[in-house]
Amino acid sequence: MGVVPKPFLPLAGRPMLAHALRALLEVPEVHEAVVVAPPDYLDAARACTAAFPRIAAVVPGGEERQDSVAAGLEAVPRAEWVVVHDAARPLVSPELVRRVLAAAAETGAAIAAMPSRDTLKEVAGGVVTRTLDRERIWQVQTPQAFRASLLRAAHARAREEGLRATDDAGLVEAAGGVVRVVEGEALNLKVTTPEDLEVAEAVVAQREGRGAVRTGIGYDAHRLVPGRRLVLGGVTIPFDRGLAGHSDADAVLHALMDALLGAAGLPDIGHHFPAQERFRGADSRRLMAEVVSRVRAAGFLPAQVDVVVLAEEPRLAPHLPEMRQVIAGLLGVEEGAVGIKATTTDGLGAIGRGEGIAAQAIATLRPLKAGREP
Repeated sequence: MGVVPKPFLPLAGRPMLAHALRALLEVPEVHEAVVVAPPDYLDAARACTAAFPRIAAVVPGGEERQDSVAAGLEAVPRAEWVVVHDAARPLVSPELVRRVLAAAAETGAAIAAMPSRDTLKEVAGGVVTRTLDRERIWQVQTPQAFRASLLRAAHARAREEGLRATDDAGLVEAAGGVVRVVEGEALNLKVTTPEDLEVAEAVVAQREGRGAVRTGIGYDAHRLVPGRRLVLGGVTIPFDRGLAGHSDADAVLHALMDALLGAAGLPDIGHHFPAQERFRGADSRRLMAEVVSRVRAAGFLPAQVDVVVLAEEPRLAPHLPEMRQVIAGLLGVEEGAVGIKATTTDGLGAIGRGEGIAAQAIATLRPLKAGREP
């Protein structure tokens, strides 16, 4: 079946199509929905829509978007008003759907769109040909709402004249119709890249209550051996021995990584960074950057951490301020949000005998608010 179409990619455990349908069918003015899917995915579409009320039909789409909308129109011949929406925009709100429908009632057609916030250039052959007036430029979204007779006529005219447009409003415009514009929503993004999907995951997590503050703990210990650098908290510490391990064996950062991953509900560092050749001698600061990225993808940001280092020797107190600074930089938090302290075990156990060093960490995460974080 090839590449999975975007509407069927999982978002928070459900296809994106399901999220879009749920928002549309929460609008009282939407009496029924037609799902237009690729021919190879009709069974998947039926399975996805089985739990939803008011599904009028699941029909095969055409080669292009315009053909698919025409197929959907044919499935609702008695409809007076229609709303066209892309399932690849799973974060649409019911309120936006209602506003677009209300605006369409005035002229027969309305779209959601966002005013451009960036300077736009027209480019040809890699050279700027002119600068566009961004005050007059809007980036179009769906939903788009139409009087059904108007949209049917626009599609019929397009078929007769061989017109193609990238959205239905374009066909209505070509037929002389007046299209109202309603300001859309920043979170009504179209999922196009993996990064878009990560943002969508974070938004859904927050909306569904999975964006609450999270706390996790981590622990790591390594033996002290000759011939190795001693690295703790991203800082190289002068000592006659270092910690044994596949990477640089930074017990502080390893414990902290596990605490962050645990708080985000993700597998431990052994899962993400197995003992493979590509991680041999790896700098744990680099691994921490990857962990923070994965925590962000799960919808969270580090808020506060606290670490206890257990070591009989060397004396770590002089190095703690630098460790705090390094950790704060890696996590993107203020130094005051990083607690780190060192203690001994009073000669008890292997650590008390100076055979190794251990670290225990606790991390608190806060929900990431998509589009508002640095």
